[in-house]
Amino acid sequence: MTHASRKATDRAGALLSLFSREGYRRIEPSVLQPVDAFLDLSGEDIRRHMFLTQDSDGNELCLRPDYTIPVSRDYLASRGPEAAASLSYLGPVFRQRAGRAGEFPQAGIESFGRADREAADAEVVALGFEALTGLGVANPFVRLGDVGLLCAVLDALDVSAPQRRRVLRAVAEGQPFDAANGERVAKNGSAPSDHAGLLAAIEGQDPTAARAFVEDVLSIAGISTVGGRSAGEIAERFLARAAHRNGSKLSDRQRETLARYLAIEADPDTAATEIRHLARDAQIDLDKALESFEARTGFLAARGLDVAAVSFSAGFARNLDYYTGFIVEMHDSRQPDTRPILGGGRYDSLLTHLGAPEPVPAVGFAIWIDRLDADNATGAQ
Repeated sequence: MTHASRKATDRAGALLSLFSREGYRRIEPSVLQPVDAFLDLSGEDIRRHMFLTQDSDGNELCLRPDYTIPVSRDYLASRGPEAAASLSYLGPVFRQRAGRAGEFPQAGIESFGRADREAADAEVVALGFEALTGLGVANPFVRLGDVGLLCAVLDALDVSAPQRRRVLRAVAEGQPFDAANGERVAKNGSAPSDHAGLLAAIEGQDPTAARAFVEDVLSIAGISTVGGRSAGEIAERFLARAAHRNGSKLSDRQRETLARYLAIEADPDTAATEIRHLARDAQIDLDKALESFEARTGFLAARGLDVAAVSFSAGFARNLDYYTGFIVEMHDSRQPDTRPILGGGRYDSLLTHLGAPEPVPAVGFAIWIDRLDADNATGAQ
C-alpha cells in the first residue's frame, strides 16, 4: 500500500468512526442520478460541470456531482418525510474540473426531521469542526452566515417579492445588493427590447418554476447559448428583468438598513448585539429571528466551540435554492482565504423540491477531502 492510499484509508476510517459515534448511519446512494433535481436547484449552468448519460428509455442521468440531493432522495424513498434520520456518507463524486481530476472523494452528514433546529445546527458545526481537527486541520477557521436572518430583515422592511428576489440573488453572488435598481443598458446605449410576453408570463412565479419555463422556451426555440451565455444564465437575466418591471426601487430607508445589516461582520455574540441595535434604530421587529440566532450560539458554546473565534458575516450567502437558514464554511486557519474544506448549512425546503409534501427540517455538511492535501501543500510552499 502506498503512502497516499494509506493516508486515504486512515482518513476514511477516522471520519466514519466519528460519524458512527455520533449516531450517523452510513449510506451509499446510487452513483447514477436523475439530472433534473440538480438543474432545478443549481441552475442550468451546472450542466457543464456534470458527467451526463442516458438510460435505455432516453432519460437523462448524471454521475452524482455531490451527495446531498442523492442522500435526500434515498431518505424520502426509505423513511418518509415524517421520520428523523441521521445519515453519513463517504465516497466519490464527479464534476468536470479544469486541470483537476473529475472524480474525487467527499464525506459528510445529513440530519433530517429534527424539530430542535438550533441544537441540530450546533451539532453539525461542532461535528464538522471535530472532523477537520481529526484530519489534521489545526484550529479550523469557522465562518457563518444566516439566510433566515437576512430574510427576516427583508420581511421586516416590507421589501416587495421581486425586489426581495433581486437582493437575495445579488447577495448570494457577492454583488452590490441594489445594483439592479436601474435597468441594464445595451452596449449601443439603447435599452434592451422588452420581450413583454415572456416577462409577463414569469412575473410572480416561483424562481425555480420561472427559470425552468424560460429554459424550456429557449430549448423549444433551439437556443442553447447566446453571446457565450448558457440558457440558465439567460433565464436569470429574464428573471431580473421581470422583477424590475414588477417591483419598485428600494426606498432610502430599506437601502440604508440593508446596507448597515450586510456590513455586519463579527463573532456571533457581537453580531447579535449590533443587529439588535440596528433593529431598534430602524424600528423593525427581528426578535424571533434573533432568538433563534442566539440559541444556536448558546448551543455552539455548550458544544465546546470558542464562539469568540467564530466569524459571522451578514453578507455571506450562497445557492439560495438550497439554503433556508444558517450557512457554514470552514477553512484551514493558517490560510483562511483558500477554498473551504467544509461547507454546509440548513436547507429545510430542499426536500419539497424532491417530492416531500411539506418542508422537512434538514441540515448537514460536506468535506472536500482532496482539498486537504492541495491547500496544505499550497500553504507549505
